[in-house]
Amino acid sequence: MGPVQAGDGHGRLGSVLSGLAVAVGCLLFLGGFGWGALVYQPYTVPTGSMSPTVEPGDRVLAERVEGDAARRGDIVVFQDAQWGGEPMLKRVVGVGGDTVACCGDGGALTVNGREIDEPYLSAASSQGPPDTFSAEVPDGHLFLLGDERMGSLDSRSHLQDAGGGSVSRSAVVGRLDAIAWPLTGGVIERPEGFAALPGGVSEPGPIRLIAVSVVVGAALIVGGAVYGPLARRRTGATGRGRAVSGAGR
Repeated sequence: MGPVQAGDGHGRLGSVLSGLAVAVGCLLFLGGFGWGALVYQPYTVPTGSMSPTVEPGDRVLAERVEGDAARRGDIVVFQDAQWGGEPMLKRVVGVGGDTVACCGDGGALTVNGREIDEPYLSAASSQGPPDTFSAEVPDGHLFLLGDERMGSLDSRSHLQDAGGGSVSRSAVVGRLDAIAWPLTGGVIERPEGFAALPGGVSEPGPIRLIAVSVVVGAALIVGGAVYGPLARRRTGATGRGRAVSGAGR
């Protein structure tokens, strides 16, 4: 009976390890989703004004932040009555005190006279939009443009409104961090073209940590669920082999 009891001990150890892996996996998996639900708000992109960065129908995740956290280069979700009152996505290109103009000698957008490298623009938009403008951004406001400059209805379309086309920071309800669908989208990187300006660019939220928590949790759940039966089967086979061997002696 001694060999069989030893085998049972290994089986119990396998069951404990399996249960522990599943428990930790559930904690990471559910905790990751819970954390994500608290920090992020999902949106469906309604139009092509931010193409090619995000396309119509894409499911995106916006970190719940207040307008004070918005920096140049961020894609923000905002709601403004003068813009229709619906959630909209645009890129911040100017903040309070900036002079935003188009276009410089090279056809580029300028902020405070500095040409901005915008690699996220579509091929058509990078050739320069057909209209020129210059706007001073009031304190506490943001100047917003779409990445599809040829067709986007953005701050340029509201230059005659109060604030010269800019939007109050209080209108911001989120900042885009990632494309959840399609799965090939991934994290939206901050553009380096604005990094040299005062205030720099923002840092992504905890989207990568949340993703790691969910993926590792799922792997532990699956691995623990599979390991338990395999360990018991292996231990049972070893125990039977020992028992047969003992009987032969």
